[in-house]
Amino acid sequence: MGQIQGFGGRGGVGARPALAVIDMTLGFTDPDSPLACDLETTVGEIARLLEAARGSGVPVVFTTVAYRESDKLTAAAFIDKIPALLNLEAGSRWAEIDPRLAPREEEPVLNKLFASGFFGTGLSSALTAAGVDTLLVTGASTSGCVRATVVDALQYGFRPVVPREAVGDRNPGAHEANLYDIEAKYGDVIPAGQALEYLRSLTAGER
Repeated sequence: MGQIQGFGGRGGVGARPALAVIDMTLGFTDPDSPLACDLETTVGEIARLLEAARGSGVPVVFTTVAYRESDKLTAAAFIDKIPALLNLEAGSRWAEIDPRLAPREEEPVLNKLFASGFFGTGLSSALTAAGVDTLLVTGASTSGCVRATVVDALQYGFRPVVPREAVGDRNPGAHEANLYDIEAKYGDVIPAGQALEYLRSLTAGER
């Protein structure tokens, strides 16, 4: 499907990227979870990007969704819309990052109550403090938290880039439709291999 004239331009990448891993928790990657997506390929692609980012000294940040009892009032409207979110109880197995993508000690894991990785978290401040200009957004789901994070990244002044094979959704149609919308209006959707080459091309001295 082609883009409408005037949409789908390339935002490009800057010199100081960060890698965001959105909600790759067992609550979404484990097939036994009521919120599971088919993310086996996605996990593998993110693992490759993590290795490249770490090797080039690129900042990495993770998000998770987890609710304490006191969070249920704040997120009441979201929980009413998606009651299955109550499975993501703080301290539970479902809120843990998939061990195949385990964060390093220095890599922040930001807890969020809503879709965007920026809303109610310190993500924007952390990226700004690190001098980041480009945000590679990976994780799940494409139609939900990934898209919301991409939109907010653009609105906070960062260049969003989505490595296509490093995001996933429980609905293939929604996955493709949202990648189309992201490419048209909010960020660049590129092959994961291209994102890998970009990360590997960076060195600490160039950043």
